[in-house]
Amino acid sequence: MLLLLGAISLAPFVGSLLLYYFWKPQSFTNYGELLPVTPLADVVVKAQDGPAFRFSELRGKWAFLMVDAAACDDYCKSKLYLMRQIRLTQGKDQERIERLWMITDGKPPPPELAAQYAGTREIRMQGDGFVRTLPAVASVSDHVYVIDPFGNLMMRFPRDADPQRVKKDIGKLMKASSGWVQTGK
Repeated sequence: MLLLLGAISLAPFVGSLLLYYFWKPQSFTNYGELLPVTPLADVVVKAQDGPAFRFSELRGKWAFLMVDAAACDDYCKSKLYLMRQIRLTQGKDQERIERLWMITDGKPPPPELAAQYAGTREIRMQGDGFVRTLPAVASVSDHVYVIDPFGNLMMRFPRDADPQRVKKDIGKLMKASSGWVQTGK
């Protein structure tokens, strides 16, 4: 009887170890592609028209990052729209999300576009050193990237991303991180 009681109490522990080491899930619930965590907190991007941008300025906030030229074609505009709308759908958590537009050609965007997407930080880059470090399938301008509150690049969404699925992913991230306490530097 004592051995049976011991076996029953150890079964969940042994089962969890077996699942952890020998079972790989076939599908995931996230839509965005999880990337190997890339620390960006110490990265500085030289700006064409002013002070350099430091990713450490974002500490404590989630961030959407897109890379495109200032001319901004229709797909570029759709990414700006997606980032703005997904942020707005987060309700009280929208203040925890920043939007970044890395402008690769160093030119200013059209004033009407800048006004339409006010609140999106425009960083007119000098050179493309930073852009070459971003993981991409075909082109970095195909993706919207996500940076976590600790300054790590951690996710990207595919070209022509489904807004409902992006919203669901970001909602999960906001909920999971609502109680995070930042320690250290």
